[in-house]
Amino acid sequence: MAATGKEPDADYDTLLFEVSGNVARITLNRPDAANSLNESMGRELMLAAIRCDEDPDIRAVVLTGAGKMFSAGGDLKSFAAFGNDTGAKLKEITTYFHAAVSRFARMNPPLIIAVNGMAAGAGMSLAASGDLVLAARSARFTMAYTAAGLAPDGSSTWYLPRLIGMRRTQELMLTNRLLSAKEAMEWGLINRIVDDEQLLDEAMAMAQQLASGATLAYGAVKALLSDSLGTPLEAQMEAESRAIAAMAQTDDGREGIAAFLAKRQPTFKGK
Repeated sequence: MAATGKEPDADYDTLLFEVSGNVARITLNRPDAANSLNESMGRELMLAAIRCDEDPDIRAVVLTGAGKMFSAGGDLKSFAAFGNDTGAKLKEITTYFHAAVSRFARMNPPLIIAVNGMAAGAGMSLAASGDLVLAARSARFTMAYTAAGLAPDGSSTWYLPRLIGMRRTQELMLTNRLLSAKEAMEWGLINRIVDDEQLLDEAMAMAQQLASGATLAYGAVKALLSDSLGTPLEAQMEAESRAIAAMAQTDDGREGIAAFLAKRQPTFKGK
């Protein structure tokens, strides 16, 4: 069970994990290394994502970075030290990282990503995978992979074409163009720009609002949207039919219908 207080959980070395009410806040916590992704952070992100997926008391999640940067991407210094084991170690790290992204995408609670400062490489990939993305006005985004002779990971080759289109994705990945927060919003990469000093407050307020909502229905929305672009029309509508029927039989579904008919605000419990 997740901690219920506001003190960060001590089980993590590269993350801060804290729960307040029904909102979990995950902070990438390697500020002296630009919050870059190493083996430990990849594994801990996976464990944190599983925890958010499994704990019924967690009904929304905020993910951000400590210090002045969201994340500079992969920890190239640690990669260089792998020597002849580089291929095997990168497969291990991406297995952890990808498991984290997958769990965040498939869990019922919405994932709100608050991008403070630079999001580069795997940091940009992680930012793109959020259900809702807020960015500080000073935030910047760049793929950066090919500048180091590497290929993208962390789901960016799946999310970016869907979010911003193939042509813009090709430009970002091949030229490593730097996007401002304003451009990122214009392109459809993020949802909202927030003044730097208000970023975390805005993200937490959004999370708290969502945490009082119909958590199972949020999960149904996430699943339906995830599959929609690769699913034929009739199959997608069948999935919609099954999802709305299932939601109507949950406690939240019954409460939502009853509250609408009684012209009152619903009280959802995520069940």
